Amino acid sequence: MTTTPRIPVAVSTAAVLLATTLCGAAPARADETGPSVPPGTEASPSAPVEVDPNDPDLKLPEGATLASPKVLDIKSVVEDQSGDERREDTNADVTFALQAEVLFGKDSARLSAEAKARIASIAEEIKNQNATRVRVFGFTDNLGSSAHGDVLSKQRANAVQAVLDQDLNDANVTFEVRGYGEQYPIADNSSEAGRKKNRRVEVSFPRSEN
Repeated sequence: MTTTPRIPVAVSTAAVLLATTLCGAAPARADETGPSVPPGTEASPSAPVEVDPNDPDLKLPEGATLASPKVLDIKSVVEDQSGDERREDTNADVTFALQAEVLFGKDSARLSAEAKARIASIAEEIKNQNATRVRVFGFTDNLGSSAHGDVLSKQRANAVQAVLDQDLNDANVTFEVRGYGEQYPIADNSSEAGRKKNRRVEVSFPRSEN
């Protein structure tokens, strides 16, 4: 079986920022805009690094003070050259997004042989991260009825979870499985290219602290 090579084509990162207030100016703020995400999956970066404001090596203009530190979640995004699979790494979580076309037939929740191989590789990463909590969320585009999308996305999420459960074979792993239908799109549903991205199953789990 021939598979498409997985070549990283897009990587984006955000760094840890320490804002300073100079001469009464307002602290710098990060861009907090972006696509909405399912509840409970918001970024949760670790605590800011403590900075001693009296450190002689810290050079501030006379009268300036440090603003409250703020940590921005570090995000790395790697996508297949084909766009069939995307991996996102943050400070707290790892998320794999698989397009529905590489997992299922049209309007189906039956997994293909290639899909099972891709899911097996995700199971290996779950083991590597020693994760015990795994979320499997299904999504569709906005074609068809909303009720049908809700049912289909849940069926697809259930199918992926069943293979993960078999591959992991670990009673300590708990799953949260949901079908969100057309909610939480990551692309514009007005084009087929955008709808293709929105038809997906996402598997996410906490990163190892080691």
